[in-house]
Amino acid sequence: MTAPKPRVVLVDDHGLFRSGVRAELGQRVQVVGEADDVRPAIELIGRTEPDVVLLDVHLPSGGGQDVIAAVKPAHPGVRFLALSASDAPEDVIAVIRAGARGYVTKTISTGELADAIDRVASGDAVFSHRLAGFVLDAFAAMPDGSGGGPGKPSFDPELDQLTTREREVLRLIAQGYTYKEIAKELYISVKTVETHVSSVLRKLQLSTRHQLTRWAAERRLTLCAQLYAPSAAPCSSGAVTGSRTRNLVSPGADSTVRSP
Repeated sequence: MTAPKPRVVLVDDHGLFRSGVRAELGQRVQVVGEADDVRPAIELIGRTEPDVVLLDVHLPSGGGQDVIAAVKPAHPGVRFLALSASDAPEDVIAVIRAGARGYVTKTISTGELADAIDRVASGDAVFSHRLAGFVLDAFAAMPDGSGGGPGKPSFDPELDQLTTREREVLRLIAQGYTYKEIAKELYISVKTVETHVSSVLRKLQLSTRHQLTRWAAERRLTLCAQLYAPSAAPCSSGAVTGSRTRNLVSPGADSTVRSP
């Protein structure tokens, strides 16, 4: 007898991305609804009570953890799987502490995402490979050793002063992305990228993008350890550019993207 498809709600503020995920996963899951912000997501999840909520960590009026915190008390059986372009430590820790059962990045393949949803629906915890070790290490490093402490892991004073989005932009600059490529990767405008770069330059007391790129290159091991996972192997020169993998944007769109 064939097992029933997991009932899934998609929460992401980019309609094109939601359409791509729905089309790619159509044969493996039953999408029962979509939402683009915190309040609509809370109302939709309460009404449909899905098996799994596929949730972005950045929404226009709040974070994915806000959705989880509002839904969990009344609907403890609903499970959450974060799906985000961000792999910043504070984002991962925030949603896991709120109650998410897993965290995967948007560079995941269609088959891997479908498998992750199945596993979360059955009660397993799922993380992207490079995040799993980081999550364990970061929670173990918290004051009470259980992830319940009030603070977040602190890794480097200079990186700690950057916002989540600024870290994402810095990570892509370190990989050699152009402003246009960064804008496409993060679903923001080139002007917004320039604003984030200016802010990073100011906070790091640098003057030009050339200096920023050199700063990132000189600290490549630090960037890999703190923007990715501390338990991962040190970056080699080939780790800066990465490989290319499937991108769940839409069936007709470019199906490849650099993998961080």
